[in-house]
Parts: sequence; structure tokens; C-alpha cells
Amino acid sequence: MRAGGRGARAYRSILDVFDDLAARGVELRILHASAPSRAFRATLAKSTRLKRALALRACPRVHFKIVIVDGAFVYLGSANWTGAGLGAKGEGRRNFELGFAGSDDGLLDRAQEMFDHVWRGAACGGCKLRDLCPGPLDLVASGPRARPDSRA
Repeated sequence: MRAGGRGARAYRSILDVFDDLAARGVELRILHASAPSRAFRATLAKSTRLKRALALRACPRVHFKIVIVDGAFVYLGSANWTGAGLGAKGEGRRNFELGFAGSDDGLLDRAQEMFDHVWRGAACGGCKLRDLCPGPLDLVASGPRARPDSRA
């Protein structure tokens, strides 16, 4: 995330942003396909507030990138949350990404429905990767704070 103004090239860690949101009482949920990076896990381990506020669940089939804010705004896009995906790498090292944002009720409903469907494990029963999955989500206690992924 860009910080500063007028040509500043400093970027702020997304976990710093999440920590600020957690301080304001924002619920944070992340679905991811594989274990977060070592740097992500190390930063998360240092923040008691963020550990309490950030719920992580893993599904090896997740590839979508969705950000939903207060059920009123949605971003859908191709970018992974990495330096290259978010544009933090130098010129010539950035990925070509595409995304869009809006507040269309139909789009919001569909995006939230898809996220929640995976989050609660509704897709696990018929998944062909279930035998390889380290923690099928349909076996996880319900609720947004449940943490099936101890790797985070």
C-alpha cells in the first residue's frame, strides 16, 4: 500500500494496515490457499491485537481475490497480495493485474455468498482434493473467529 505523498515510493505492510483496522474493532477474515509467508507469520506473531482480530482459514482451491468492506464495497481482482502483485516492486518487476471495485448490491451479494460458502466449508463435501487437504473447513468449528489453520 502506498504511503506518503508527492512521488513517495514507500510502501506500508498490509499487516500494518490490518493492525490499524483491528485497533478500531474491524473484523478481518482471510481465506488463503497455502500457508502465509514466513514474514507474514512473524509479523502476525508479534501483534497480540492482530492475532485476536484476524481469522485465517486455508483452502487449497481458493484463488479468488476479494476484499469486502462493511457489506457495502467490494474489490475483485487478479492481484496476489505480494509486492509484485500490489505494485511495490520496481518498474519492470510489477505484475500486470486487473481488478475492479464498486458498491453494486448484486455484485456484493454474490461475492459475499461465494466467500462465506468457502469459509464455512460448504464446498468441502464434493471437493476432489479433500483427501489432500490439511484441514477441511467443514470440520472446523463455526464462527468467524475459528482458526483451523495453526500455521498462521
